Amino acid sequence: MKKFWAVFVARNKEFVRDRASFGWSLFFPFLLLLGFGFMLGGDGQDVFKVAVLGTVPQEAQLDASQSEEAQAQAIQAEATQPENGTGFFSTKHVQFLEVDNLEEALVKVGQHRFDLLLDPGTTTSQPRYWINSSSAKGYLTERILWGSSTPKSYLKQEIEGKEVRYIDWLMPGLLSMNMMFGALFGIGYVMVRYRKMGVLRRLKATPLSAFQFLSAQVASRLVLIIATTTIVYVGSNLLLDFQMLGSYMNLALVFILGTMCVISLGLVLAARTASEELAGGLLNLISFPMMLMSGVWFSIDGAPGWVVNVAKIFPLTHVNNAARAVMTDGASLMAIAPQLGALSVMTLVFLTLGAALFRWE
Repeated sequence: MKKFWAVFVARNKEFVRDRASFGWSLFFPFLLLLGFGFMLGGDGQDVFKVAVLGTVPQEAQLDASQSEEAQAQAIQAEATQPENGTGFFSTKHVQFLEVDNLEEALVKVGQHRFDLLLDPGTTTSQPRYWINSSSAKGYLTERILWGSSTPKSYLKQEIEGKEVRYIDWLMPGLLSMNMMFGALFGIGYVMVRYRKMGVLRRLKATPLSAFQFLSAQVASRLVLIIATTTIVYVGSNLLLDFQMLGSYMNLALVFILGTMCVISLGLVLAARTASEELAGGLLNLISFPMMLMSGVWFSIDGAPGWVVNVAKIFPLTHVNNAARAVMTDGASLMAIAPQLGALSVMTLVFLTLGAALFRWE
């Protein structure tokens, strides 16, 4: 434990004394949050989002090769058939998303993440729709529905809920992104630098074992990342007052486990690499796809199926989904158990690979 503690303290001091890296890890997330918070003004995407229980009627889709005049005529022709009501599904600038879970969809309608939830009669004999009574975009979407079909053919049901601003939705993603960069580069790049400068070769000659060295590095990085994430969270909340509905203990568990998982991934990448240029390329090769496909900046709801499946192999996807569920939905520990289980399995796999592949030189 003395040897472990010595390496642990030394790594923490090294990070804190590097004022450039320490300051960047603290202030960069603030700059991103302030920029998105004030530039976007809390607005989300411009397109209307309509969730459909079951399958969107394919016969209602417009032919993209048709001219705008032909498309307008098709919409008019469908609107003259009031009992059919399929003209609504051919409306331009409305994104239709197929959903299976009614309860989850209703929560998203209440949070203004769906403008309208529609059951065209596939799950019940009576077509029906749900709308948030306080949603401006939901009101406009309802008007579009009325203009393309007969309102009497749909049973209207109103629900209430507080809008989830874009900054509320974005906050978990920015926290997890900052965690990802700190974990990958704070472990992977530093380990390669140690190896290139001969630090690992000198440590090899000491009584310090590889297990003690690696565990101290992981523990040090974990403590530093959780500390900086906490500071960013508290400071951002004071500035922007974002939404937090769930348990702080559950949120802390998500980020602790997610940090361990990404740190372990960094160990795998740096286990034998001796070139800083190669290490930087490998770390960017991993970090940028995770940042783009894990839902940091935008939701992947409605993306092609292969994109959703590929995103599931990234630890950051599970961290984002679990953190957003806790912060915006108030999810319980059981609700985020699948994400926590995936992160636990990934952590064990990455730690095993990192320890097996690690070499001092």
